[in-house]
Amino acid sequence: MFQQLRTNLKQSVLGQEHVIDHLLIGLLSEGHVLLEDRPGTGKTTLAKSLANTLDAKFSRIQCTADTLPTDLLGMELFNPLTGSFEQRFGPLFANIVLVDEINRTTPRTQSALLEAMGEAQVTIGDTSYTLPQHFLVIATQNPFDGQGTFPLPHAQLDRFLFKLSFTPLDRRSEKALLQGAHLQPTSLQIPLEQLNTWKEEVLAVTIEETVEDYLLDVCDALRAHRDVEIGPSPRATLALLKAAKARAWMQDRTYVTPEDIKQLASPLLAHRLVLTLEATLKMTNGRLVQQTLESLTVPTEV
Repeated sequence: MFQQLRTNLKQSVLGQEHVIDHLLIGLLSEGHVLLEDRPGTGKTTLAKSLANTLDAKFSRIQCTADTLPTDLLGMELFNPLTGSFEQRFGPLFANIVLVDEINRTTPRTQSALLEAMGEAQVTIGDTSYTLPQHFLVIATQNPFDGQGTFPLPHAQLDRFLFKLSFTPLDRRSEKALLQGAHLQPTSLQIPLEQLNTWKEEVLAVTIEETVEDYLLDVCDALRAHRDVEIGPSPRATLALLKAAKARAWMQDRTYVTPEDIKQLASPLLAHRLVLTLEATLKMTNGRLVQQTLESLTVPTEV
């Protein structure tokens, strides 16, 4: 059934297998995803397709400079008929939430997502409310248009499991797009409760001590790197373990391998790094992660 979900998403958004696989890893490991790419690449389509296939509640938030925290969370409203305040919940109370152009809203509104993404709950007034089960944020931002934007602070970026970009379509995929290959109707609908079983199986995936030590070596090496001012947080280390287990499960394995760590390190760790000013002039965060991986001894495959 999981492979059916995977196939359905690949039919909905052509030529983006790596993004789809990483999004599904995020879904299985309860990690949020930031999609940084130009408009018109299929980001919204992908989020909607995932929600529709899983029969999940979907909401979309279009961020602008005047978007307020209450536009996301909701607010207490006075009902004159009852003479009391009633809670009206905002669009964050859904399973899959698309936060479109997240960097176009102010830091004040961006911060409204911190508690939601970190603890799956929000606080409105004096009361905390638990968000729906299987809560997943898919946020987007345009990397090319900096006018009227507010860069995400490090604390916000650390809440995202992955930061991903779409692969430019090759001619064959774009021709299929023109011919409507992505519009093929599908009746596939997987009960949202199926995620409970999948997540339990992911948690049961094991990791040998040597592979666990390799994971820690990667994070420690980045923290100690001379070109890194801020390295991966403990949250990032735990996220890498969870994601590696999800990747192993998706490949029908019951154990994590060093290759899982290597393949996930860049999209999971690069956006969490803050490089020195000198380093930013000569390399990208992703390249620094790759160089670090190349410098480490990889344990024997299990």
